[in-house]
Amino acid sequence: QVQLVESGGGLVQAGGSLRLSCAASGGTFSTYALGWFRQAPGKEREFVAGISWSGGSTYYADSVKGRFTISRDSAKNTVYLQMNSLKPEDTAVYSCAARRVAVRTTPVSYDYWGQGTRVTVSS
Repeated sequence: QVQLVESGGGLVQAGGSLRLSCAASGGTFSTYALGWFRQAPGKEREFVAGISWSGGSTYYADSVKGRFTISRDSAKNTVYLQMNSLKPEDTAVYSCAARRVAVRTTPVSYDYWGQGTRVTVSS
């Protein structure tokens, strides 16, 4: 059983930056692909970024390419999402998720979820 705990959300002005963290415990971190998803009020949960179990492959939604960077630190069992040039439309609850081996973009493909951290971008 893998436990995921996100942190780093908050209120930021448009154009600003935040770094989200997701600390994992209870499993073999190096065997899991990790994904970041977000859900805005009244909208479905959507894929934001993912990183393979090795860290060698990363994937991004078109809406965040060039602005967000996903990375993982296996020594700390933590995955990060660096968010730059934030826009009001990035406002959402961000959650990390884990699944075996390969990144998928559909939420239903993931086995473990954190509780989420709220990001609010003001205009």
